[in-house]
Amino acid sequence: MIGDAIQSQTARRPVEFDVRLALCEDDIRGAQRLRYAVFVEELGAGGDMVDHANRLERDEFDPHFDHLLLIDRSRDPKSHDHVIGVYRLLTCDKARALGRFYCDSEYDLEPLRRSGRKLLELGRSCVHRDHRRGAAMLHLWNGLADYVLSRGIEIMFGVASFPGTDIDRHAMALSYLHHFHLAPPALRVRALPQHFQPMDLIPPEAIDRQAALAAIPPLIRAYLRLGGFVGEGAFIDHAFNTTDVCLIMDTSAMSEKHFDFYARKAPRA
Repeated sequence: MIGDAIQSQTARRPVEFDVRLALCEDDIRGAQRLRYAVFVEELGAGGDMVDHANRLERDEFDPHFDHLLLIDRSRDPKSHDHVIGVYRLLTCDKARALGRFYCDSEYDLEPLRRSGRKLLELGRSCVHRDHRRGAAMLHLWNGLADYVLSRGIEIMFGVASFPGTDIDRHAMALSYLHHFHLAPPALRVRALPQHFQPMDLIPPEAIDRQAALAAIPPLIRAYLRLGGFVGEGAFIDHAFNTTDVCLIMDTSAMSEKHFDFYARKAPRA
C-alpha cells in the first residue's frame, strides 16, 4: 500500500542519504524490517507472512517488485536497519509477467488496463518515524520521480490507508474524497463488490472541508495536492487493520507547478 505518514520526532542527528533500488538480500531485509516497524508495530497490521521472530513484514509479491530505498549511509546493511524509507514498485510489464497487480485483490483495475498507458503500482510506502518531518520524504519522492521519468510511466496508482477499520471514524474524510477528488470515469477503478464500502457517507453540503482535510493522512493529502484522484469505494482490510482507498495519479494531468514540486531536487541532508 501507499503508506501512512504518522507524526513523530525529528531526527536528532544529521543523516547522509542514498536513494536507490534494492541491490541485495540485505536491502530487501532492511525494507521488510522498516515495514514491520511501521505497519505492524505502529499500525497493528498482521497476516500469515508477518515474521514476528525476525521483525519482518513480507509477502509473496516482494520478489516481483522493485524496492526503492532511502538509505542511511551511517548504518551497517548487515544490521538490516539501514533502510529508513521505502516504496515498492511494480511496472505494468512486470505485472503482466506476474499475472496481476497487488491491488487486483481490492479493486477492479480494468479502467487502468483499458487506457493502454504505461502503469506503475506503488505500495508499502513508509518512512522511519524519526525522519518524517525532515527531508527524507522529499529525497524518496525525487527517487520515485527519476524512476517514473526514466521508464515513461504515465499513470501511478496504489492503495493508501487510513488507520483502523472503524468506518464511522473516517466518514468525513472519505466523503470529502468521494465528492471532491473522485477519479474521472475513464480512470475510475472501483472496489470489488464483495468488499465495497461506500464513501459518500455524508452529503457534500454537510462536509466541513477543514476538518475533513485534517482527518486525511498526510501522504494522501500530498498526492491530492499533486493532482491525484481516488477510485470509487473503500476497502476494509481487516488483516492489515486499515481502511484503504485507491489513489491514482495521471502524470500528464499534473500542472507544471505540481510537477516541478514533485521532481525538484531535495536539499542535502
